[in-house]
Amino acid sequence: MEVILIRHTSVDVPKGVCYGQTNVPLRDSFEEEASITAQQLQNDVFDAVFTSPLSRCTRLADHCGYPDAIRDARLKELNFGEWEMQEFDKICDPRLEEWYNDYFHVAATGGESFMMQLQRVSEFLNEVSGKEYKRIAVFAHGGVLICAQIYAGILRMEDAFDALTPYGGVVRLQLNSKTEE
Repeated sequence: MEVILIRHTSVDVPKGVCYGQTNVPLRDSFEEEASITAQQLQNDVFDAVFTSPLSRCTRLADHCGYPDAIRDARLKELNFGEWEMQEFDKICDPRLEEWYNDYFHVAATGGESFMMQLQRVSEFLNEVSGKEYKRIAVFAHGGVLICAQIYAGILRMEDAFDALTPYGGVVRLQLNSKTEE
């Protein structure tokens, strides 16, 4: 099965602000960015289209011609819990240093760790891999795209964040269908 992963366009959030699962505004350049993304998908035919339920993804899915994309909460960005919409430099949580040292395994206070996000994205991919789909589209977030590439064996965990897909970017993966034995 081919999985076409599409990252949302750029957000209108100040640099250094933690915004994982918060619905945030998109930049004024949305129409231009979204049109470039849509052009990359214009020749694709999908058996199913999925999206994170967060507005920055549903808006891009709608712009690309998929207003009825299936919303799936497993495709949300990392949940930063109590840190959402705070500047990283101003977070006073003593756990922040622990998270910086091991964000793969340490959850944000009231949120989740990268491994927790990887687990939910893997559950989604396991589920769709078991269907009769030949090609699907997934409108999601940078962290979700990283998780999907780790799942597919394209990225190693230790290299994951060196390969962050740009806003509006498209990644194409080939997944083997999961079959019951």
